[in-house]
Amino acid sequence: MTARDSVLIDRLDAALIELLAAEPRVGVLEASRRLGVARGTVQARLERLRDRGVITGYGPEVDPTALGYEVTAFITLEIRQAGGHDPVAERLAAIPEVLEVHTITGTGDMLCRVVARTNADLQRVLDAIVSTEGVVRSSTLISLATQVPYRILPLVRAAATSAPARPLFSQLAVGCPFSLGRLGMNMPVTAASRRLPVQVSNPRRGRRWIG
Repeated sequence: MTARDSVLIDRLDAALIELLAAEPRVGVLEASRRLGVARGTVQARLERLRDRGVITGYGPEVDPTALGYEVTAFITLEIRQAGGHDPVAERLAAIPEVLEVHTITGTGDMLCRVVARTNADLQRVLDAIVSTEGVVRSSTLISLATQVPYRILPLVRAAATSAPARPLFSQLAVGCPFSLGRLGMNMPVTAASRRLPVQVSNPRRGRRWIG
């Protein structure tokens, strides 16, 4: 498997991710019913997506505003190059209001996304950041409104649309029952049956062999 193949997802993967994003507590059985596939297929897809790091968790999404943190700001930091980025990042992580820290290109060295309860409270957060060992100076931008909130589902859909179609049997888990639907055949797929040709009846084309 190439590096490119390891990150490809198809439309079923995308549909499963979208369902879990909308209803994180949905079970495997209910997901299989919603998506119209076998339970074993959903379980196999979930395990593969987790193993490949596509799905990283099922935690709740928390809105800082609902917790009373109504101010969002982006802070560019210049740091001492001698110490490096990692020690500074570890110290910044100790400040609860620091939600993200990125190493960046350009005039600054690091970019932080922070929240505060008020503009006055933001000054307190800024003081804590600037006093962090390794930070030389900072520049702050306050967000007035969130025009496009963080989202991932459009990217998931785009990735699935651009992925090549998978062969029919490569999508199945060994021992997982699978309905071939339009081909007019229902059968359990096992390791043995994968090695044997399968005769398929099609009303329009008659009988033919696949596999």
